[in-house]
Amino acid sequence: MAEPRPGRRNPMGEAMRRLILLAFSGALLAMQPALAAETPKPAPPEDSVALSPVALPVVADGRIANYVFVSVKVWLNPGYDAFALRDKEPYFRDALVRVGHRTPFVVKGDYNRIDEAKLRAAMQREAGAIIGPAAVRSIQVVSQTPQHRLPVQR
Repeated sequence: MAEPRPGRRNPMGEAMRRLILLAFSGALLAMQPALAAETPKPAPPEDSVALSPVALPVVADGRIANYVFVSVKVWLNPGYDAFALRDKEPYFRDALVRVGHRTPFVVKGDYNRIDEAKLRAAMQREAGAIIGPAAVRSIQVVSQTPQHRLPVQR
């Protein structure tokens, strides 16, 4: 097909371009609600901090029977800065180790895990001293891994 000379319009080409442009814009308008529904909403900033795993002793009859590696997550109340808590993460781990050695979180007869309720209560008290009593919403024990698998005592 011969190219039109400069200064002259090709009526067939321009009509085709308009038709394509019109069809494309119509398709975009039809897809707009679907695209809006698929767009993921940004997640709210996570208001928690996961502490590095800490080894807590399991004491039986005055002797260390095992160690349990515990991962803990500290959940903050709305309005408190998670970045400030991340800066104090070593203080939380230190408090967890101190409390765990002072009064071990032993489950009677089971040396492979710790008592989560006692740990959460102790960490809630320690969190009040570290960042303030109203800052921490809850303490979550994410995982417990014993150093050695021991048989359950009767």
